[in-house]
Amino acid sequence: MPPRLPTNQLEAAVNEADKLDLVDPEALRSALNGLTGRRGVPALRTLLDRRTFTLTASGLERLFLPIARRAGLAKPLTRQVVNGFEVDFYWPDLGLVVETDGLRYHRTPAQQARDRLRDQAHTRGGLTQLRFTHSQVAYEAGYVETTLATVARRLAPPWPGRLA
Repeated sequence: MPPRLPTNQLEAAVNEADKLDLVDPEALRSALNGLTGRRGVPALRTLLDRRTFTLTASGLERLFLPIARRAGLAKPLTRQVVNGFEVDFYWPDLGLVVETDGLRYHRTPAQQARDRLRDQAHTRGGLTQLRFTHSQVAYEAGYVETTLATVARRLAPPWPGRLA
């Protein structure tokens, strides 16, 4: 039996293929419909479930998603342009943008200055912007989860009968 690709590596491969315009997750889902009894198809079908699969640009973003789910947040929009910037995660119903900052794209003064412009554009646009470092996402998941849950509760629109 050939080796089986772990789920996290399969997810990374699908995301990378999408980023390089080699495959579209929707087209891949459709192609799987006619395939039965083939090795790997059930795992790929499970991974591509519309309710749970989210395109991401990095391993750090994939590490963040389960933390956001545990915090009670719905599936976010990803790779969306908001206020002129592509964002990592966006919850339009909450007016919440979250960026996960790995060292690769956020270490130089020029990159950090662009991050500040991005944050200011979102604030000017009336959004709440949260930024988590690689270290926080990887090693302080409880802190990230608590912060997300607290901010999401504050931003959630009131419903009838809810005390403000």
